[in-house]
Amino acid sequence: MNPLLSDNAHTVLNSRYLLKNEDGVIVESPAELFKRVANHIAKAELTFGNAADAKAWEEKFYTLMCKLKFMPNSPTLMNAGMPLGQLSACFVLPVEDSIESIFTTLKNTAIIQQSGGGTGFNFSALRPEGDFISSSSGHASGPVSFIKIFDAATQHIKQGGKRRGANMGIINIDHPDIEEFISVKREEGVLSNFNISVGIYDTFMLAVEQDLNWQLKHPGTGKVMKEIKARILWNTIVENAWSSGDPGLVFLDTVNESNPTPVVGAINCTNPCGEVPLLAYEACNLGSINVSKFILSNSKQIDWKNLEETIHYSIRFLDNVIEMNNYIIPEIKAMVSGNRKIGLGIMGWAELLIKMHIPYDSEEAIQLAEQLMKFINEKSKAVSVELAKQRGVFKNWKKSIYYPQTSIRNATRTSIAPTGTISIIAGTSSSIEPLFALAFHRENVLNNETLDDINPLFVEYLKENKLYAEAIIQQVKKTGTLAETNLSAEVKSLFKTSLEIEPQWHIRHQVAFQKYTDNAVSKTINMPAEATIKDINNAYMYAWKQKAKGVTIFRYGSKQKQVLKSGIDNQDACHVCIS
Repeated sequence: MNPLLSDNAHTVLNSRYLLKNEDGVIVESPAELFKRVANHIAKAELTFGNAADAKAWEEKFYTLMCKLKFMPNSPTLMNAGMPLGQLSACFVLPVEDSIESIFTTLKNTAIIQQSGGGTGFNFSALRPEGDFISSSSGHASGPVSFIKIFDAATQHIKQGGKRRGANMGIINIDHPDIEEFISVKREEGVLSNFNISVGIYDTFMLAVEQDLNWQLKHPGTGKVMKEIKARILWNTIVENAWSSGDPGLVFLDTVNESNPTPVVGAINCTNPCGEVPLLAYEACNLGSINVSKFILSNSKQIDWKNLEETIHYSIRFLDNVIEMNNYIIPEIKAMVSGNRKIGLGIMGWAELLIKMHIPYDSEEAIQLAEQLMKFINEKSKAVSVELAKQRGVFKNWKKSIYYPQTSIRNATRTSIAPTGTISIIAGTSSSIEPLFALAFHRENVLNNETLDDINPLFVEYLKENKLYAEAIIQQVKKTGTLAETNLSAEVKSLFKTSLEIEPQWHIRHQVAFQKYTDNAVSKTINMPAEATIKDINNAYMYAWKQKAKGVTIFRYGSKQKQVLKSGIDNQDACHVCIS
């Protein structure tokens, strides 16, 4: 079986994933890549069964990927069956208030990023800038200065030798240096290898609502170092997010309400894109189901039976990854084997809705989102319970929310990742995002290459409904949308693009999926260039009230370098890049 791949999928695979010899010549086909991955991951079956079991599951995993129904995270595709063998996408590392801790973490960061993983850190334990250091009679340089050191190191490390490292940096809202942190990315190019978010408490949000003072406290002594109006801090966050897209917010109380192992520790950090809240030294193995593949022929209904089988195979695949992973840092091996967190998510959501003729910004879409993710979550849990019967519970089970009622293999099972390049391989829309545009550039996806996309589902729809006209195609290539075409309101509604959709609908989708997701949801609240500071304020406040675990916005044109560029022929449009 050979996978049916788009030209852009081949470009991505050729650049990043397929094996090359010493001369840089590709020596592996896409089918051979999937075979390599399936073979390696299926070897976990030998621990619990026999060679026949391993061979049977290898075929199932191979077919799953070849049919583009499921893709694991990039490090698994890159490293499975290879000497490096590091298969996890994301890690969280601790940063304690000592030079030894800081630079041990920096060393571990370099090792992880070189192997293909992304890293998250909460720097809130570091003493504030100017604080007296008794051991040296000097003064602390503060957490922001150390974040810049981590950023500089990342600049010179490529993940797995194939992509630049990615980081999440968090400082909590009560840290004395929080004002500096909030504004640090206002200058273009600063911390270019970091997403940054403010760790937010419910008490702070209530203080904002009630216009109360907020205390900034020394992280070591708890001494109040400054009082400031909560709304002043909040407004600074909102204004910087409007101007640069950073910082995002991580709602720590909401995150910890669903912490599956609270006895093991409180969660204060996430991976680089925010979809996996993790304890220190935890890593997560991710994979995504291409839900656009699960429409019954000649109908607008989801093929629930086929989807259930795919969930079954995918969860087993991800649990096997934990067995077959090469843990390059001992503390990570202990934490991962202790909790066995995995994250099964989706991609192709926008295309599924289009196939079912459901507009993204509709109540019907929100209801389907809840129905779909509830199904995936329940079936994922059922598979994990069954695996526990065969393989045993995770080691920290007795310290978890599942003890003693539910014997289960994995502390978490589901997570909605952004699916950047794997959705290109699968030939579908990314994650739960709406279509960014009907035609767009992806810039700096690979080695400063540009990929042009015109959505094939849109072209197919036009042809099926006898609406195809070259004038429409040319207009879409120019603007990326249907706004200036003469197509009907119904068609324009169905193919409405990200910047045409009100922010509230973006957040409602995020919250709908979060309701039935163990980990978290990576979702960008895209806003048009003319969005106001008040729009950002309302989006952030609404996300908190709706119990999102975090929120990230992006106002089109607020950075010189962005993720996507709407339109192919419009050279005056704002350029966008994706790492």
